[in-house]
Amino acid sequence: MEQSKIDRINALAKKAKTEGLTEAETAERKALREEYIAAYRKNLRTQLDNMVIVEPNGERRKLKPKK
Repeated sequence: MEQSKIDRINALAKKAKTEGLTEAETAERKALREEYIAAYRKNLRTQLDNMVIVEPNGERRKLKPKK
């Protein structure tokens, strides 16, 4: 996610605390938050997919998704 979008989320959060948001700003904040969460989850999934566990006997294995 671009830094400008993160800055916009922070600006809207600050404005919400001080003076309140309009309906358009609330909708924008919601859309930006959803985009941020999706990017965060994608990044986390990529990290977990590349993670390897090393057993005490030296065997290496990838993490498996929990079902």
